[in-house]
Amino acid sequence: METRDPRSWIPQVEALLQRPEFSPYIEGLSRPLASRVISQALADLKRDLVPGPSENRLDESSVRSRAIEACALALDKKSRKGLRKVMNGTGVVLHTNLGRSPLHKALWDAAGETNSGYSNLEFDLDTGERGPRGGLAFEYLCALTGAPAALGVNNNAAAVLLALGGLAKGKEVLVSRGEAVQIGGGFRIPDILALSGALLKEVGTTNITTVEDYVDAVGPDTAAILLVHSSNFALRGFVEKPSLSALDKALPKGILRIVDQGSGILAENLGSEPSAANLLRSGADLVCFSGDKILGGPQAGLVLGRADLIALLARHPLMRAFRPGKTVLSLLEASLKAMLKTEGRNDPDAILGAAETALRLSAEPGLKTLRAMGRRILRRIPKDYRDRIRLMPSRATLGGGSTPDETIPSLALQISPLRSARTLAEKLRRAPLPLVARIEDESVIVDLMALAGEAPGDIAETLGLAMAKETA
Repeated sequence: METRDPRSWIPQVEALLQRPEFSPYIEGLSRPLASRVISQALADLKRDLVPGPSENRLDESSVRSRAIEACALALDKKSRKGLRKVMNGTGVVLHTNLGRSPLHKALWDAAGETNSGYSNLEFDLDTGERGPRGGLAFEYLCALTGAPAALGVNNNAAAVLLALGGLAKGKEVLVSRGEAVQIGGGFRIPDILALSGALLKEVGTTNITTVEDYVDAVGPDTAAILLVHSSNFALRGFVEKPSLSALDKALPKGILRIVDQGSGILAENLGSEPSAANLLRSGADLVCFSGDKILGGPQAGLVLGRADLIALLARHPLMRAFRPGKTVLSLLEASLKAMLKTEGRNDPDAILGAAETALRLSAEPGLKTLRAMGRRILRRIPKDYRDRIRLMPSRATLGGGSTPDETIPSLALQISPLRSARTLAEKLRRAPLPLVARIEDESVIVDLMALAGEAPGDIAETLGLAMAKETA
């Protein structure tokens, strides 16, 4: 008796697209993408169903069931790949993988009309001719920091690359060995210097770099020093590095002082981290930083400093490749304008970035607000699960490379899993409204610091769904 090839029982793509249970995926992904996902899932199944003794026991019904299950799993996995809202319960406020600082809805509203129609992005309404790009964003930035001039690109890596490529190509740039760092995503300072065409010249040692190390390294081909924010790590113990003001006094005036500040602290120092304004006062010629960290704006790389240097960078060919569009510029303008309006005032209705909100919540009466929020969440959790959750003190961090080894007081929900913390954390991430938590000592920790803007009912619903699936 001839054995039928089980691959012939695999349904056609079009037949599967007609199945009612796949309609939500077609709606969410689009029919063409859903079709591609199903085609790939069926191709994978075909490879698995190689004719042989083990496949002789299969019948048409079991093959069809395997095909439908494989397609459902593939569609479900693909649907989670699209950009969507998630809730941040990690306790890392400026979580790079979760989009750093959320933008206040009022900022989107302020920029909405500019982005839903045409705008004067690069057009002078007075002359009727082409004009400079940027609106008032960079003037607001100068007003906040006292900088003579400013420009913006699409991220801080581009800002540093533009500064080095535009001002030090073919010349030496002095960098402390303790600052030749790599941060998340493979951003390495030596690689950025190489790409810019500048020549890296390391000075000092990993833990000790002195003013004399910089002065002794200066030669006829030296164009600049580059001071680099250490981002997600800190050196402690037997360490030393000179202040910018000490370097400014000791180095020849022709050597540029470029600072990769990174975090976007504008006017006032944050803990041990100097602000952009303070760095400029201490002698920096240029300061580069991100727009979506402490500043609380959209992703952007911002450069402040001497007007003549900013003018040179604005004309550099790389600027054309790095320049931001109207969405980023309009949101940046709205963010900086909001900061100027509330500068120096304790306005309860102020539009605050995520980092500023977290700092306010980390002390009373902010912690009281978090405590009340935690209790509201607990009251909405189904009674069957409440005995496995408790409200506890926690420590949050600003994240995004800002104040890397400093934490702030917070509160969190500690959940004891039925099986494993990893399994429960996965179910939280796979909920209709995903919640990203952290794991400590086989407990799932949902830190409330970055959840302060979320509805307690939404958090409770996701927790309840995930905990219910533990028992399924």
